[in-house]
Amino acid sequence: MINLLPPEIADLAERVIAENKASGRMVSTAESCTGGLVAAALTEVAGSSAVLQSGFVTYSNEAKISLLGVNSELIDTFGAVSIAVAWAMAQGALKRSSADVAVAISGVAGPGGGTPNKPVGTVVFALAERGKDPEDVVADMIRFGEDKSRAEIRMAATLRALQLLLPSP
Repeated sequence: MINLLPPEIADLAERVIAENKASGRMVSTAESCTGGLVAAALTEVAGSSAVLQSGFVTYSNEAKISLLGVNSELIDTFGAVSIAVAWAMAQGALKRSSADVAVAISGVAGPGGGTPNKPVGTVVFALAERGKDPEDVVADMIRFGEDKSRAEIRMAATLRALQLLLPSP
């Protein structure tokens, strides 16, 4: 076995490490539905310690609040799978690390847990960069599809999060 993860994730993780290393950027992850897969993908790359500063797996709302400082009112008002909460997770990861950039992921991987407004396959992402205005929200909601398996949704979310960690040209 060369790599624990599928080639498309492994290849993208290698790019994230190489490009962030070249840019002198340290990264942090704040993961919910991916359960640490983004950090795991990055640590599969030799030399990743030069880039990965920390990874927070905050699967429960309690963990989002206690580990990342997400305001419970945000979760109560918008739900854990919301751009507001993902943004707060990314900001919290920056505040609780020395990373230059943080990506956050929260979603409904299924097979249960979906609602009419947030069906299975709904995943939110946020990217926060140290020194940038926290009011300038960089976030996205993607509906990968209710027809996808839990594994497919988590893989797609991992790929998207890794793409977000690539430095802008």
